Amino acid sequence: MGLLSVIKSGLSKTREAILGELKGIVGAGKVTDEMLEQLEEHLIKADVGTEAAFLLTDALRENALGKSLSQDEILKILRSEAERLLVDPPPFKVQGNPHVILIIGVNGAGKTTTIGKLAKRFQTEGHKVLIAAGDTFRAAAIEQLEVWAERSEAEFVRHQEGSDPAAVAYDACEAAKARGCDIVIIDTAGRLHNKDYLMEELRKVVRVMKKLDEAYPHDIWLVIDGNTGQNTISQTKIFHQSFPLTGLVVTKLDGTARGGSLLGIASALKIPICWVGMGERIDQLVPFSKQEYVDGLFENALDIQE
Repeated sequence: MGLLSVIKSGLSKTREAILGELKGIVGAGKVTDEMLEQLEEHLIKADVGTEAAFLLTDALRENALGKSLSQDEILKILRSEAERLLVDPPPFKVQGNPHVILIIGVNGAGKTTTIGKLAKRFQTEGHKVLIAAGDTFRAAAIEQLEVWAERSEAEFVRHQEGSDPAAVAYDACEAAKARGCDIVIIDTAGRLHNKDYLMEELRKVVRVMKKLDEAYPHDIWLVIDGNTGQNTISQTKIFHQSFPLTGLVVTKLDGTARGGSLLGIASALKIPICWVGMGERIDQLVPFSKQEYVDGLFENALDIQE
């Protein structure tokens, strides 16, 4: 199955949630203020997000208000505006020796699985990867991550349960150099964005790594659960204020009807979405593409001809 097919299949529930009522609202005929208000309300209910819903309907208001357009013409305007709201992330490039990636997020977002999938992908691309078990407090977290390291054939660094996460990160960077690894992926304990002592622990991890190299970490990726929809925006903003996030990883998009929230997240946060998880298998983490995402929301179901 190709990348686009994976995304289209994974977004099927989201597509149904957005299109189910939407196609009835934007039936062929004159575009009116009443229709735009109904459309805006539906998009918000479908968890596209208030700001994104306003922008989508404003595009119609500007380009189509008072005009008699076919359903496909109306939906094509929405599709074009949806694509405009998104940005393609810069292609991933190894910038250091090694390139250090810090993975953060709340409990249950899918950090452990994401790390395993990333490691497998990078290994397949010819990079030697080291995974560091920086979540030293959650029961069985180290063992779970070690299983993913074995599946992805990555190197692995661990300390004893309850160890200082900053020491794990430091040793992992040193071990990566000694073992000739290209990429280090560092796990961290899940934490709520409003718990100051946990956020300070993360700051310590970053400070300690910078003693080795001021460029560390090259990337800080926040893993967010696609099922949380717009609720993730406020927590992501606080994480971003504390750390310069270089990208987002959105997980569990294949099992949710809330995948349209990426439009709201992208328009509100202006942080690139780098990867999306579309299933449980180790190969089901794909690089985000705004073209493929919008196609996954609209194409086929709308029968739009380019």
